[in-house]
Amino acid sequence: MIRAFFLLGTALAVGTSAMAQEQPHAAHTMPAPQSPQEQPAHDMSAMDVEKAASQDRAKDSAAQSGEMSAMDHAAMGHGTMAMDSAIPETAPPPEAFENPGFAADAFVGADVMAASRAEVIGEIRGPKVFWVQGDRLEYRARQGEDGYLFDLQGYYGGDLNKLWFKAEGEGAFGEDIESAELQALYSRAIAPFFDVQLGVKQDLTGPERTHLAVGIQGLVPYEFEVDAAAFLSTKGDLTARIEGELDQRITQRLILQPRAELSLAAQDIPELGVGAGLDSVELGVRLRYEFAREFAPYIGVDQEWKLGGSADFARLAGEDPSVTNYVVGIRFWF
Repeated sequence: MIRAFFLLGTALAVGTSAMAQEQPHAAHTMPAPQSPQEQPAHDMSAMDVEKAASQDRAKDSAAQSGEMSAMDHAAMGHGTMAMDSAIPETAPPPEAFENPGFAADAFVGADVMAASRAEVIGEIRGPKVFWVQGDRLEYRARQGEDGYLFDLQGYYGGDLNKLWFKAEGEGAFGEDIESAELQALYSRAIAPFFDVQLGVKQDLTGPERTHLAVGIQGLVPYEFEVDAAAFLSTKGDLTARIEGELDQRITQRLILQPRAELSLAAQDIPELGVGAGLDSVELGVRLRYEFAREFAPYIGVDQEWKLGGSADFARLAGEDPSVTNYVVGIRFWF
């Protein structure tokens, strides 16, 4: 029974589908319409009317937009003209400048405030400082005779401008001082840690001479302290000296300081025992302990060599051109 119903349903479905397929084919075989214009005419005309209406609406919208834009520009133009015409062309009245330049002057007084402002500006630039350092004040033990050396420097001034003094000398105990000099310099900062210096150097021993001194002093990268200067004497002698040192902290208070010094001359100076070229080289190392930052004893060793013509002058004078010094001294500043 179920199989019979299934077969009947299938037959009905197939028949219905065949009828649906035959109906459009029959439509295609219908005779041509009597008036060819009637079949598409109604549809095309409706589309044309709608298209024309759409174009008209677009034109109206563009026209309205143009009018609004023109109105906006016109309004802006009129507004700008109105603003320009509202700005006064006359100068402010004299009463506008009757008050003091600083409001506090009206209450405290212009003189008092001027002094106060000058004090503040001076504090910003940095206060004036007086500083003295004994870089090397030492006893020197060497073969033949013991000696001493002093190397002092200091300045008075602020961050930009300073007045420097430098004093240096050495000799042997029981004899006249071997060499000594004094410098007075004006210093101007050219970088955060570098100054250019100009002044005079006076020899205090031997053939006393005065020199024009020009140099630089400061810290180069890696905290090497450098002091380089050229000297032109009243006799026309040109010499130069370069010093460099570096503090190597072993602990917060124990510091190792290597040091080097080179001396040069542009010509022979027989009366001073100086030969042209590289005159002398000095290398040393000192180990100091800072009981306080301002005071530190040290020990070390220092080697000196006279070179070239200077070595020849030393031999003629019966001196050894190479000397080793074992040193004990103090370093201080205040």
